[in-house]
Amino acid sequence: MHFAPAPNAGTIAGMVAEQPSLLEQIRLTVSADLAAADGMIRQELTSDVALVNQVSDYIIGAGGKRLRPLICLLAARAVGLAPVDHQVAGAVIIEFIHTATLLHDDVVDGSSQRRGRHTANQVWGNAASVLVGDFLYSRAFQLMVKLGNPRVMEIMADATNVIAEGEVLQLMNTNDPSTTEERYLDVIYRKTARLFEAGTQIAGVIAGTDAATERALASYGRHLGNAFQLVDDVLDYRGTHEKRGKNIGDDLAEGKPTLPVIYGLQHGTASEKAVLRSAIETGSIAELDKVLSAIESSGGLEYTINRAEDEAQQALAALQPLANSAHKEALIKLAGFAVSRTY
Repeated sequence: MHFAPAPNAGTIAGMVAEQPSLLEQIRLTVSADLAAADGMIRQELTSDVALVNQVSDYIIGAGGKRLRPLICLLAARAVGLAPVDHQVAGAVIIEFIHTATLLHDDVVDGSSQRRGRHTANQVWGNAASVLVGDFLYSRAFQLMVKLGNPRVMEIMADATNVIAEGEVLQLMNTNDPSTTEERYLDVIYRKTARLFEAGTQIAGVIAGTDAATERALASYGRHLGNAFQLVDDVLDYRGTHEKRGKNIGDDLAEGKPTLPVIYGLQHGTASEKAVLRSAIETGSIAELDKVLSAIESSGGLEYTINRAEDEAQQALAALQPLANSAHKEALIKLAGFAVSRTY
């Protein structure tokens, strides 16, 4: 089976010019594959419905780190690539599902900014964002049918179901200061790490690896995804709008009890706990300075960073069975990037 190349390929690797050199170095190891993925993305987004094209172009054109397709392609190269067009299709499937979740997330969260510009729901409204998200989900499954690999379809069907459950679990935790670390970790696995895990796992499946290697790749993706989200939750209180394209305290404004806050609620002073509890219950950033102080002084940020580093170490351990190569080295560097990044 062959996926035809699309015009305008070759832009994805340079799409985010401001990225630190480490991430650019990692991208260079699969630059041709990333270019092919960009071409396939643009080809597969084409629709007879003008609004679908407009919203799809807007959200895809916003760029981003493209970590999920990147790790899918790196994993494939690290274990011995199957037909290149099949592996590129796997990366595009992952990116379409991720983009669909972003469109839906922004509606659920009432978000107005992502990657430094207005969200699609701010521009076209909630209905268009949800429906174009559905289009991306269905297009991803059309690509899976073209691949003709039942195992890939099984993994991705399970993953999308787990992601949906994660959205519901996060909704249940909203404005609840009694949310435990265990419940939080369950949410970030389902909402974030599960798709990382699926991306590296299907890379192994398409490349025809043995079961042990497939499990190793899945483990790497899972732990990398956890590390990435933990750092993201630190940056919600420590990052800058210019670098992240989001406002400090956005999670707090949405009433989301992330790990820095959960830790502060468990280990802060009585006054710190009161500030954090009120902020989560009300979803207010009116006392953001006090919240930031409470999280910092209680050790919530440091604890979360340490947890992220632990996850990154487990990701590295999962790579040990793989033969040494430039692509394995890139996966190792990516784990370092996940915990050292500032955006």
